[in-house]
Amino acid sequence: MFLLMLFLDFVVHDRDIKWLKWIEVPFARIGRLGQVPVIVASVGLVLAGALLTHSSDQRGTVLIAGLLGMVTYLVVNGISRAFRPAGLGEATPGVQARQAAGKAGCALFLYLEVLDAAFSFDGVTGAFAITTDPIIIALGLGVVGAMFVRSITIYLVRQDTLDRYVYLEHGAHWAIGALAIILLLSIDHRFAVPEWVTASVGVVFIGAAFTESVRRNRLTVRSPTKFGS
Repeated sequence: MFLLMLFLDFVVHDRDIKWLKWIEVPFARIGRLGQVPVIVASVGLVLAGALLTHSSDQRGTVLIAGLLGMVTYLVVNGISRAFRPAGLGEATPGVQARQAAGKAGCALFLYLEVLDAAFSFDGVTGAFAITTDPIIIALGLGVVGAMFVRSITIYLVRQDTLDRYVYLEHGAHWAIGALAIILLLSIDHRFAVPEWVTASVGVVFIGAAFTESVRRNRLTVRSPTKFGS
């Protein structure tokens, strides 16, 4: 449910740039109603508990776990929004400017820390879509996550990759949404998805988003006024 909430919160937000417009545009319109991620996730959780479980004990476990995932996301997301810096606004003279800058810097630091915690939850939850072996998860999140992902993240930030490849963020969130669906289906062993398929889904979405970003950049160079979104 944590991953599903993360995905839904992304697709219902009306963005200037859209990748899969035939899906994202209707979702953005529906998102104007408010609390759509909570409603959709709640309905999905109830349906998963009713259709994918085979005993009352299993159903209770699924519902409680899903509810905790939703609450965790709402808490983390709420804290991150509370700490999100609002900006300095108009410049103020002397001490007021320094105080405003200090408050903004502190808020930015706290916001990044909460955001990092949110991505940690995201990584741990997503890992269970690939394997349930705690040793493999610990090695993957500890070694690969702490070293490789950190290094590549810093590199991508310095290279302004997200600014140049505008659909990468969309592809990543669609991959997260696919992982959320796979995790829900895995409640019933009859719908268990092989690990290689789970891993391939993310690669396909991100690869497609990267390819479309490159194509968009080339077309934008040829016709700058054609792509406003």
